[in-house]
Amino acid sequence: MALKTIFLLQMGFGSLANVLLFFHSISPLLFGHKQRPTDKILTHIVTANLLVLLSSGMPHTMAAFVWRKPLSSLGCKCVYYLQRVARSTTLCSTCVLSTCQFFTLIPRKVEWMMLRRRASKFIGPSCCTCWVFGLLLNIYVPVKLTGPQDVGNDTNIEGKWFCSSSSSFAGIVILWSFPDAAFLGVMVWSSGSMLLLLHRHHQRVQYIHTPTGHQQCPPETRAAHTILMLVVTFVIFYVLDSTFTFYITAFLDSRLWLMQSCNVLTSCFPSVCPFLLLLRNPRSPRICS
Repeated sequence: MALKTIFLLQMGFGSLANVLLFFHSISPLLFGHKQRPTDKILTHIVTANLLVLLSSGMPHTMAAFVWRKPLSSLGCKCVYYLQRVARSTTLCSTCVLSTCQFFTLIPRKVEWMMLRRRASKFIGPSCCTCWVFGLLLNIYVPVKLTGPQDVGNDTNIEGKWFCSSSSSFAGIVILWSFPDAAFLGVMVWSSGSMLLLLHRHHQRVQYIHTPTGHQQCPPETRAAHTILMLVVTFVIFYVLDSTFTFYITAFLDSRLWLMQSCNVLTSCFPSVCPFLLLLRNPRSPRICS
């Protein structure tokens, strides 16, 4: 009951926050302005977040409020495939976001400025490629899933809303983890590079005094702080979720609390991400710390 309550709160408040962030990201287009590169990436991340929350929340919502037949075999395949595609797209798009912010912070030399302008042209195609990559990477999911699990107990209706697998596909999961590790490696590299650049910038300006006695953070620095927090949050929840997912798929452990815990962990980043970005909006002025 506690896990179900947490998940329903995640799905409700997380979906609302993602919708608000989506309209915040496309607001420049609505008012006839040019959309920033980071806003383009956030639009894709928010869309993937919503798909993760809605697809993960299907079993919990149906089990809590609907007491009819569970999802069919086709329904299981579609819902879980959509969840895995959206999860992979979130990982890829977050990697693109951290890399884009790193290029924003690099020194303003001629060669770096040319590289940054070229990189900004590939942001849209890169995000679209993330969706295609997620569709192709998880193509095995509909093949392995069979339908609602047989819990062997007619009184345990909730367990029948969760999908099961006909056989263990630990080998495929391990193979699938290699591109994920590559994306995580790029995120860690870009985040570490941003930390180094911010540290050097702080050393240069720490003796500069303003009339107010404080230094106003430029938008690039505030955005870098936010994205660093975003990447750290993503990596923590992703590692925990991957551990639970690997255990369930490798050992075919279909205990209800394990699957509910896995879904809660899957939905942690999509529900936390929009609050972090909305509360730390880089467009509002802040004081450097």
